[in-house]
Amino acid sequence: MSSSTDTDPFLQVQADVLSALTATRPLFSSYVRIRSLATSPTNPELQQARSELETTLQDLSADLKDLVESVRVVEHDPYPYGLELDEVGRRRQLVEDVGREIEEMRAELVRTVTASAVKGTTGVRGQSGLPDPSHFDYGHDDHLLDDGERDDYYAQFEQQRQQELMTEQDQQIDGVFQTVGTLRRQADDMGRELEEQTEMLKDVDSLADRVGGKLQGGVRRVGKIIRRNEGMYGMSLGDSALGAILTLV
Repeated sequence: MSSSTDTDPFLQVQADVLSALTATRPLFSSYVRIRSLATSPTNPELQQARSELETTLQDLSADLKDLVESVRVVEHDPYPYGLELDEVGRRRQLVEDVGREIEEMRAELVRTVTASAVKGTTGVRGQSGLPDPSHFDYGHDDHLLDDGERDDYYAQFEQQRQQELMTEQDQQIDGVFQTVGTLRRQADDMGRELEEQTEMLKDVDSLADRVGGKLQGGVRRVGKIIRRNEGMYGMSLGDSALGAILTLV
């Protein structure tokens, strides 16, 4: 006999999501700690912590998407899984809580990149953005950058590359949260439908009780009629037998 975990798609995915979330939290805390101690956005330890956190968040977002799909399947037809309305609400709340926590981590990464980019683009020239194109013109007397300018340029280039990667990840995660929003609306509709069906079932039960009472009353009346007819038939049979005996005598 299969357990509910084997037949309920939500329970199959829920454990994976919670496990991934548990593994992500210390990575996020470690990243925040390293960031607070780092003096440069290009710090190797900071970049490694950031890369690990980004990869983990991507995997967690994929797991969350699977969880959203499993909730959608269960809410579409909850009866085969023996679910009540409070369980449907619990699952919807779990999806929202996990999605909110992922969004907070992602927002922290975006905020950090933006802040680091502002700090990193203020270099020895006191200017923002990439170096002027004339610095790459070999006909220009200043085409060779000094060490400080070269390091500043590479830092800016690395920040720009990380920003592009984060933008792509943001688009993917935004798609997940759009799905969560759609799921929330579908869950609300499902809840209203279940409430309407519950009221209909109550009406059917009440009608069945009334019909059953009437049927029992009818059966009792029929029984009385049968017993009365049986008594009248017995008296008629006794009179006939007595007449026959008198005739013979």
